[in-house]
Order: sequence, then C-alpha cells, then structure tokens
Amino acid sequence: MARFVSLAAAVEECIRDGDTVSFEGFTHLIPFAAGHETIRQGRKRLTLVRMTPDLIYDQMIGMGCAEKLVFSWGGNPGVGSLHRLRDAVENGWPGPLALEEHSHAAMANAYEAGAANLPFAILRGYLGVDLPKVNPNIRSVTCPFTGEVLAAVPALRPDVGVIHAQRADREGNVLLEGITGVQKEAVLASKRSIVTVEEVVDDLGVASPNAVVLPGWTITCIAAVPGGAHPSYAHGHYPRDNAAYIAWDKIARERDTFLAWMKEHVLERGPDAFAVHARRAA
Repeated sequence: MARFVSLAAAVEECIRDGDTVSFEGFTHLIPFAAGHETIRQGRKRLTLVRMTPDLIYDQMIGMGCAEKLVFSWGGNPGVGSLHRLRDAVENGWPGPLALEEHSHAAMANAYEAGAANLPFAILRGYLGVDLPKVNPNIRSVTCPFTGEVLAAVPALRPDVGVIHAQRADREGNVLLEGITGVQKEAVLASKRSIVTVEEVVDDLGVASPNAVVLPGWTITCIAAVPGGAHPSYAHGHYPRDNAAYIAWDKIARERDTFLAWMKEHVLERGPDAFAVHARRAA
C-alpha cells in the first residue's frame, strides 16, 4: 500500500545502485524532481529505461548515474541532440554507456507485458528495418494458430518505476490526466514505484475521459512535489517551459558548463526549487 513520504526518503528507499529504473512521462508529467533527487543521492550503475529520454536522462547520464540506456528515441524535443548522452556513447564520459534501442511500439508492448507478468511481448513490427541486426533482444515467434511470424521483445520489468501525476488522495490513489503515455504500465510492471504529485487532496474529483487512476495498492511511495515535472508541463497546473529546453542545448554542449549548471540548479538545491520554477512558468 502506498505510503506518503518525502521525495528524499522515497528515493533512498526505492532506488539502489545497479537497479533498472524507469522514469516515464510522455511529453508532460516527466518526473524531473525525482531524477534530480536520484542524482543528489549519488546513485550509480543504473539501467535507465524510457520511451523518450530527453533532458532528465541527459542530466542523469552526464552525472554518472547510468551504465545502460533502454529506449526508443532520444533527443531534446524540438531542439536537437542530447549532448551528454552523445558524449557518453562517443567518448565514454563520464563513463561508457551501453545502448538497447527499440521502437515506440515495442517499448509500449514490453511495458504492457511486464504489467501483465508475461515473459515477452509480441507485435507486428520490425519488418524491413535494421534494428534487429544490432539488438539481440529483438527476435521473432511464429503464431501457433495462423503461422504468422511476429516480432518479440522481452517484457520490461524494472526494479523501480517513477512517474509524476497531478494528484493523490489521502488513501494513496493517484490520478493522471492529459497525455498519459505508459506511466500506468511502468508502475504496474515495476517491483517498486515512486509517484510524485502536484497535490494531495481529500477527493480525486471528476476525471477527464482519458484519465488514469492508479490504486494505492499498486504504489510503494508517494511524495508531494509541486512543480515536480518542470520544465515539462503538468496538464491543468503549469505549461511547458520551452525556454528551458532551448537553453539546455547550449548548457549541455560542453562538460564545464554542464557541470556548473548541475551544481547550481541540482546539487545545491532541493525538491522545493521545482515549485518556484513551475510558478514562474505559469
């Protein structure tokens, strides 16, 4: 059953060196605050899983948290490359980074298989493409009923799933609204989970048609972190901070400017800084 704790306590309890960790959020509700707390606590040798690694994984990779990335697209959305990711792959700085690349469809199906406690996912895909040549975890199976050959990938079963959401009630049930991506599946597929929320309320209220409610028994820890998705957006709370994404391209290009920014904005700050940023963006 979900327990309400501080973000620092949630990361300390749930994320361990060497874990496979998924920080999910598609376009919005990206758990930046949780990623920053993981950096502050000095976690190492993580396998980071995410459908669309963007700034938060660039920061975690550049700070030496990761030894492997499992992903289906990587970049600074609408801007360009992730320079810390690229430096790790091309130059091994601050350490070597192994890559396992998939398609979006394969990642989504792999999360769903993990949530259902199945060993692998099957899908129609990977026809006429080169990824299977470089990723041994893309294989094929033959349907026993029709003889059709289908792609197969291992189920994703992270040690820890981390997401951000709009609100939780006092019973530990969590509501996500807007573009929900694979947050639900990431939590259900993971052994342990951390959910940061904008607010804790007495009643979740009336949800929009595409909303997701995660019951408290599926979650390990909940931490109230207003602004915890900044600079991504939280539907109904604050907009995307486009200027932050544009600025990151210059900040992350050089190691010195990257490290200086991380020291000022992450290592020397705590989760409360996110609320300030979100208010400014709004």
